[in-house]
Amino acid sequence: MLSNHLQNGIESDSLIWSRVPDSDDASSTDGVGLLSSPRDGGAAGVDSLDYEVIENYAYREEQAHRGKLYVGYYVAVKWFFSLLIGIGTGLAAVFINLSVENFAGWKFALTFAIIQKSYFAGFIVYLVINLVLVFSSAYIITQFAPAAAGSGIPEIKGYLNGIDIPGTLLFRTLIGKIFGSIGSVGGGLALGKEGPLVHTGACIASLLGQGGSTKYHLNSRWPQLFKSDRDRRDLVTCGCAAGVAAAFRAPVGGVLFALEEVTSWWRSQLMWRVFFTSAIVAVVVRTAMGWCKSGICGHFGGGGFIIWDVSDGQDDYYFKELLPMAVIGVIGGLLGALFNQLTYYMTSWRRNYLHKKGNRVKIYEACIISCLTSAISFGLPLLRKCSPCPETADSGIECPRPPGMYGNYVNFYCKTDNEYNDLATIFFNTQDDAIRNLFSAKTMREFSAQSLLTFLAMFYTLAVVTFGTAVPAGQFVPGIMIGSTYGRLVGMFVVRFYKKLNIEEGTYALLGAASFLGGSMRMTVSLCVIMVEITNNLKLLPLIMLVLLVSKAVGDAFNEGLYEVQARLKGIPLLESRPKYHMRQMIAKEACQSQKVISLPRVIRVADVASILRSNKHNGFPVIDHTRSGETLVIGLVLRSHLLVLLQSKVDFQHSPLPCDPSARPIRHRFSEFAKPVSSKGLCIEDIHLTSDDLEMYIDLAPFLNPSPYVVPEDMSLTKVYNLFRQLGLRHLFVVPRPSRVIGLITRKDLLIEENGESSAVELQQSTSVRGRYSETATRTDTGRPLLDDLLG
Repeated sequence: MLSNHLQNGIESDSLIWSRVPDSDDASSTDGVGLLSSPRDGGAAGVDSLDYEVIENYAYREEQAHRGKLYVGYYVAVKWFFSLLIGIGTGLAAVFINLSVENFAGWKFALTFAIIQKSYFAGFIVYLVINLVLVFSSAYIITQFAPAAAGSGIPEIKGYLNGIDIPGTLLFRTLIGKIFGSIGSVGGGLALGKEGPLVHTGACIASLLGQGGSTKYHLNSRWPQLFKSDRDRRDLVTCGCAAGVAAAFRAPVGGVLFALEEVTSWWRSQLMWRVFFTSAIVAVVVRTAMGWCKSGICGHFGGGGFIIWDVSDGQDDYYFKELLPMAVIGVIGGLLGALFNQLTYYMTSWRRNYLHKKGNRVKIYEACIISCLTSAISFGLPLLRKCSPCPETADSGIECPRPPGMYGNYVNFYCKTDNEYNDLATIFFNTQDDAIRNLFSAKTMREFSAQSLLTFLAMFYTLAVVTFGTAVPAGQFVPGIMIGSTYGRLVGMFVVRFYKKLNIEEGTYALLGAASFLGGSMRMTVSLCVIMVEITNNLKLLPLIMLVLLVSKAVGDAFNEGLYEVQARLKGIPLLESRPKYHMRQMIAKEACQSQKVISLPRVIRVADVASILRSNKHNGFPVIDHTRSGETLVIGLVLRSHLLVLLQSKVDFQHSPLPCDPSARPIRHRFSEFAKPVSSKGLCIEDIHLTSDDLEMYIDLAPFLNPSPYVVPEDMSLTKVYNLFRQLGLRHLFVVPRPSRVIGLITRKDLLIEENGESSAVELQQSTSVRGRYSETATRTDTGRPLLDDLLG
């Protein structure tokens, strides 16, 4: 019965679909599909993913044998994997933060102890520790996991957009990301660990979905249930949300980040699993922090996970404060757009010139930047004159900090014990504590305008220069550092201008941080929720929304967001949420004029298949058949990966050039056999050995093709084609001439079908009422044709 269903489906498709030209007609523009190279890939080594369900005969046969029990088991395993992703990402985040905080704590404790005797010796120790950590990170990346460099968010965004980039989700990439982040962040570079944590969560999700790593013999067959790119995409989405939730202790922000920034396809069932995964991460992180409160985790504790509580800050705001807050948004948009452009130029220069000289140059570059950062962060505070501690410590913060401690009011190169160095308080500190100092309330005039301007100029420059080096690098925390610095500057001006006692400089620092992230990354909703979650102050929500809207609008006037700019630089062909404006004047036929359609007959010689696969890199081929009258009709689409599986197995070869009935022979392949492993490039035509006898045999492609791919008419607007292609997650889309006739018209009521195949009661009532109204009206009119057209329209 299933074979008859397949045959009927092919015949029905043949009636509906229009003719396409033969493969010899190279000049014809009535082409098919989007090619995988270069259009489909966009860059060397980049391939597309098959998010569309290939409903061939093997798939339909498997679905027919699956009952409700298997469906329930399948759903339960998805939820179980969401649980494992949350636990794994939470533990990875705890390990990274625990290591970074302990390395930083030991480094600063040792440095503070040595500078009591000699500042020069303390500087040497400080520089050497940072250099060793950064060298280890760069060595791991260059020699072991090159794909772990950078934040990884552009690559993950490309994966969820339908682009497969080799090496992005491998086990060694995961290891390189974890240990490389520890070295680069612990080494004091102007970067963060939040972006790498997103990549880490995605790697954990992908490895769980494929059952581990076969190369390192860390695999199991039981978890290998999710073979399709569609299922892996859902798991990676959960991993991305888990990474943000673990980095910021912001589970809701993680869900919104996955929805707003990285995914191109969303549904309610996925939302539930992503939310569940983020909740599990929050529980794991909270449990780990509670376990470490006793001090058994060393320096890890209060500054371990990024959370800057400003709930005791400014309670309310005045209407006249909205203008300087809007100015903060404008500054954030301008500096964010400039940051994107400068990092684009720097990264482009690195890729085109510097990094082409080999891995040794990459390591040298990272080490030089480490030495430069150490010299600036240690040397500049030496040039700054210390300030006396405030007489009233309303904030309850000790001033100055005793030697060996870091936080507010750091005593660094001061003549007396009652002084502190404001530049060292933000420069000679961990980034988390520096941000906590800038956000702090009741610390009026802790920082001078000169120190803030010096720090802003130097750290902004270091962030631009560091971004793009061969180490894992995130931009969330550096962006917060930059924004909070100029935000605090504006806050100082507002306090002095309005002379209000309840205006906090730390509030403006928070708004500045949000404005720079919005001007650089162009996120709004998710970033707003993340900022509220990490600061624990819901009263500032309207103000954060204001500066985010202003900064994003200003930044969009100059260039794209940071991740889009980096994706374009890396050759990742992202399909953005909106098509380009000029597509409105184009049609589908014009978009595929340069393509040559390579179609295959239903029954084809093995030698011809091998020759076609060797002569081009296309990943999809239309399959044609001929009717008894000699008319050429398209019957489906066959993928390159499926053809390679057929050539490799050889079990479907036949001697006869005639098509066979699918029911005459059993399907010898499971649907999962056609899935490409996520950790490799899959089969290549060069890997397949065919004898001379094999080459003379034939293959009937009908059981293995997709009989119902998506089709658009040749004169459809390219904007509609773009939206259809992106929203459905397609890889190929047929462009055909106008069909000759219509065999049916599907409306909403045709899709309201119960499980037993009958229409729902609501639909029947609506349909009856519509027919009743039409019958009553038809009796009062002379002709019913116009009214029927109105109803159908």
